[in-house]
Amino acid sequence: MAEDYYKLLGLEKSATAEDIKKAYRKLALKWHPDKNPNNKAAEEKFKKISEAYAVLSDPKKREEYDTFGSADQFRQRYTQEDIFRGFDLNDILRSFGFGDPGGEGARTFRTNRGGGFTFTQGGPFSDIFEGERQRFSRAPQKGQDFEYNLSITLEESVLGAEKKLALQKNDAVEEINFKIPPGINSGKKLRLTGKGGPGIDRGPPGDLYINISIIPHPILARDGNDIYIDKVINFSQAVLGTSIDVPTIEGAMKRIKIPPGTQNNTKIRMKGFGVPRLKGTGKGDQFVKIIVDVPKRLTERQIELVRQLAEEGF
Repeated sequence: MAEDYYKLLGLEKSATAEDIKKAYRKLALKWHPDKNPNNKAAEEKFKKISEAYAVLSDPKKREEYDTFGSADQFRQRYTQEDIFRGFDLNDILRSFGFGDPGGEGARTFRTNRGGGFTFTQGGPFSDIFEGERQRFSRAPQKGQDFEYNLSITLEESVLGAEKKLALQKNDAVEEINFKIPPGINSGKKLRLTGKGGPGIDRGPPGDLYINISIIPHPILARDGNDIYIDKVINFSQAVLGTSIDVPTIEGAMKRIKIPPGTQNNTKIRMKGFGVPRLKGTGKGDQFVKIIVDVPKRLTERQIELVRQLAEEGF
């Protein structure tokens, strides 16, 4: 679970600067390694609350942290050097009553260039930020991956399209142009390499993943690489046969023949009028589902004619 700096200090997000200071002082008194000798769990706790205080006590860092929402996401963008830059733990602890950091046996920190801390004498504090010092020299890391949900039309999923989106990155807006490949289906992801968050310690940037969903079409439906459409004909057309115009996904009209004696729910195949195969060649098909409309009301003459047909065994 992602850490929350506010919860580490036992605070709500609405806490004032004075609330933050009081909470840290209380926890520092409790978890200070001088009060918990040879207690690694206490040292780890002290490191976490000190990091939380370093961020939340600085208005600018706090504002940026509130934007990202969790300590894990914040650390992906800021090194420990960034987090502790301008944070003098010696002065803070002295103000909280931890005594003279220069006295005998005192546990003090030396401020490194860039804002990190190193304990300068023996005792439990000597390795408090050892993990942080190791982070300073860590290998380059890839930046955070981003995700974006994009709804496209059925036509765009079949024929492809060019898209543009504006992505907020830190204090700038980046315009990203990309193509929707013909044949992409709902639930698929497009990966835009290097369009995610900036790398850490000179690492490569993350990627941007576009999650595709398809807006329902008013008359056409897609199933895999095939397109489906319903067409209604009347009873006499089903009996005698006819020709009808059928719209295709590309916007053109295609005339097809309905053979005499066509039954209700018959599917007529239009070969090659479907969706381009995303991997491979060729296209799927379009299927026309024939729905025979049996009239609910007839005129007297129509009723008489149907009776005559019935007498003929129709």
